[in-house]
Amino acid sequence: MYCPFCGHDDSKVLETRDSEDGNVIRRRRECISCQQRFTTFERLEEVHLWVIKKDGSRQRFDPQKILSGMLRACEKRPVSMELLEQTSEEIEREFRQTSGSREFPTILIGEKVMERLKEIDKVAYVRFASVYREFKDIHTFLQEIQDLLTRERNAEIV
Repeated sequence: MYCPFCGHDDSKVLETRDSEDGNVIRRRRECISCQQRFTTFERLEEVHLWVIKKDGSRQRFDPQKILSGMLRACEKRPVSMELLEQTSEEIEREFRQTSGSREFPTILIGEKVMERLKEIDKVAYVRFASVYREFKDIHTFLQEIQDLLTRERNAEIV
């Protein structure tokens, strides 16, 4: 760390404090050469996730889009905001922990959201799926509901 006063490249740390959220470390330093004191902040470099859209373009991953999609699907449903925020954070965490890739196709993200909504609220799941899968007609919509009912019956049998 270079001293902002004299440019010397050596300093000693006098004091270290974590921020309240634990994401930043504040260090009070003193230059070895000129004895001036200064403060530095250290934070983890965030690795950005990227979304590969249907048209092949790339855009930065935005967890707010997941949350807003789930909010629309859960409108007028007995699902708490806290649960939706937690679910959105868990989905983002799953993608961040995926080894290797930092790019994910929208289809993978949408499927993950539908998987989680199916556990939370079946009506919200069907709403999200109808928009996400772009149901073309009532038959496609009914087929999705029948598949959901069949999977639910099979789960009860097991």
